[in-house]
Amino acid sequence: TITLRGSAQIVGEFFGYAVNSILYQRGIYGPEHFERRKKYGLTMMVSTDEGLQGYLTNVLTQISEWLERGQLQKLVLVIANVHTKDVMERWTFDIETNQDVLEGEEAPTKPEKEIQAEIQAIIRQITASVTFLPLLEDPCSFDLLVYTSKDSIVPNAWEESDPRYITKSAQVRLRSFTTKVHKVDAMVAYKADEE
Repeated sequence: TITLRGSAQIVGEFFGYAVNSILYQRGIYGPEHFERRKKYGLTMMVSTDEGLQGYLTNVLTQISEWLERGQLQKLVLVIANVHTKDVMERWTFDIETNQDVLEGEEAPTKPEKEIQAEIQAIIRQITASVTFLPLLEDPCSFDLLVYTSKDSIVPNAWEESDPRYITKSAQVRLRSFTTKVHKVDAMVAYKADEE
């Protein structure tokens, strides 16, 4: 049986690899800033940039705490044009927490192998996304937006943000995975070509 804490670790770790994968696939950081690492039966690209690693570690540590308390509702990775600030892509991960488990009930069982296979399928989709997403021709930066329940305690270093929606966007729903404690639905929205 997976515990609330165990599930929070699985989901938090997935977010780390997913964010690294998106940043690599979309060229937000050059390939020289990544190294290969085996995970989920796949070869993953993980950033070697110290500043980025530090930032992600801070965010993911906080996210794991919110996951454990059932307070994390959504994680959004926003990719924006550095010069115009236009949002080019919005990768959304919606999180649902099993309320019964939050209230102390035991989680339904699910083999870890099945969870890994579901995560692998999402990572494969992220990798394949380069085939349908428009080319990012200008330099882009990224930001992580976190949606939490109203009763969450937010660290002082964090700041409020608007949702950073894309005007005239197209959307592609990606797969989901569940630990039976947390369910994660993934989707990417991108700026559609204006005819």
